[in-house]
Amino acid sequence: MAEERINRRLAAILAADVVGFSRLMGADEAGTLAALKRHRETIFDPAVAAHNGRIVKLIGDGVIAEFGSVVDAVNCALSVQRSSITAPDQSASPPIIVLRIGINLGDVIIEGDDIYGDGVNIAARLEPLAETGGICISSIVNESIGNRIDVRFQDGGEISVKNIDRPIRIWKWHPGITPATARRSIAANPEPNVATASIAFLPFTNMSGDPEQEYFSDGISEDIITDLSKIAGLTVIARNSSFTYKGRSVDVRTIGRDLGVRSVLEGSIRRAGKRVRITAQLTDAATGGHLWADRYDRELTDIFEVQDDVTRRIVDALKVTLSPAEKAGLADSETSNIDAYDCVLRGRELLLGKTKNRETFEQSTKLFMRALELDPNYSQAYASLGFAYIFDYQNRWSDDPDSSLRLAKHNSEQAVEKDPNEPRARCVAALVAIFEKDLDQAKAAIDVALSLNPNFALAYNILGNIHNLSGQPLKAIPVIERAMRLDPASNPQQLHFLGMAYLLARKYETAAALLRQRILLVPETDFSRAVLASALGHLGEVDEAGRIWRELKEINPKYSFREHFGRQPFRQEDAERVTEGLAKAGLLSEPAKDNAQ
Repeated sequence: MAEERINRRLAAILAADVVGFSRLMGADEAGTLAALKRHRETIFDPAVAAHNGRIVKLIGDGVIAEFGSVVDAVNCALSVQRSSITAPDQSASPPIIVLRIGINLGDVIIEGDDIYGDGVNIAARLEPLAETGGICISSIVNESIGNRIDVRFQDGGEISVKNIDRPIRIWKWHPGITPATARRSIAANPEPNVATASIAFLPFTNMSGDPEQEYFSDGISEDIITDLSKIAGLTVIARNSSFTYKGRSVDVRTIGRDLGVRSVLEGSIRRAGKRVRITAQLTDAATGGHLWADRYDRELTDIFEVQDDVTRRIVDALKVTLSPAEKAGLADSETSNIDAYDCVLRGRELLLGKTKNRETFEQSTKLFMRALELDPNYSQAYASLGFAYIFDYQNRWSDDPDSSLRLAKHNSEQAVEKDPNEPRARCVAALVAIFEKDLDQAKAAIDVALSLNPNFALAYNILGNIHNLSGQPLKAIPVIERAMRLDPASNPQQLHFLGMAYLLARKYETAAALLRQRILLVPETDFSRAVLASALGHLGEVDEAGRIWRELKEINPKYSFREHFGRQPFRQEDAERVTEGLAKAGLLSEPAKDNAQ
């Protein structure tokens, strides 16, 4: 009897799995299943189809997909991960779906619609080695893609894989990996997907027994994060993302994996009268072991010395080398007036809180102005006041929001005059210059901000937007991805800028996927819907573009694309590209407004 012939073929195999799926299910089973279904319908399945792939099987929260081209497989994975949040938030509603993806190229055995073999097994083993929101590929995949994709993978060294009798070299990518990072060798870094010196600073727990003192514990935490962020040799996760763990009992090893850091700092603050007690401990996120711990029991007026000491002890524990300028910067306190400092902390809490409206704008500006009455040389108070006026200009809260742009400019200039090393002031100056359509000035200001604070996620986001507006979307993409790495919780906003970058780069499918994810996370957005409708128009999906436009009009019946887009200093040809997409969908027929510089 003739031996049955085994059908084989060479294929690129993509294996994907949801990060923290069990935790998400435990917190909200129905919501998690609904979110997973939405993710598959709006992001994963369309990406596979768009890149000529085939979903072979679904295994719970996992997926195996097959591609005839390794380039298609990697581009599909990039499209999915760029469309997703990189830090799962168990408390989010709806739950946020984030994947790890592994890709291998190898022989597979075909049996009906299913596939088996080492090619599949290795892809499945690579998947858990990927960083949260990232991709891990085998060496043969990396060699095969060469320079045919728009990212570079980071060498992850050789690993042993279960049931495979040979070591496999792996390569990794994450939205936060910059081109410079990707060029580093694993030789100097045993865990290449995590920065050697990296930290997430969880908000100090308020132990004062008074919920109204929350602003104080949060403010101290934020200021230490800011001080650490100024150190070039250290990767520091931004406040927005670290604070998503506030009030939650989460193992530091989980936080380390979610945020891609090697260490986590946590502690508490108790404020009683004119005294303050702070406890702090620095933990190794890989082992859970303590690296450093201390307690401070001081007069409230000593709070600035305590902040400096905590920062220096963290730097020492992480063995980070400081430049002379960085050493000087850590010793540089902006104010010695504790009441002025208290006003700034209260104002920032209002300005950055969940509720943003005319009332919180007016309350925060009064507090910043009071801080300046107490200390007229307080640069950070001027910078914070500038941000408040920028928010008013954008949201049109006050009776005269146009005057807020002038006030933002004035306060940013005052902040720089009082302290040239205040990075927030440079960000305000950059935003003012963008709205004044002076992109050269905006770029100059943001370059200074990043030289002063190389971990400033907001500054990277602004720089990405400047590149978009300047007609350099391919430069914008890695910059915005760097912002997403440093501040995953702010990804809903960054997804819009990233989607715009891909649209301007004529990569309409990726743009549409990113903007759909933005809409899922921010259902009330109008501008992202307008840009999505343009991307769909370019793709010829006229009916879907019309549906998105109708949603936009239901959300904001008075929405005017001309007016909204006209406030952005896009180049004429880029404005025409966005308008052309809407016109192709039958949503806009008039010529594009001239936005040329």
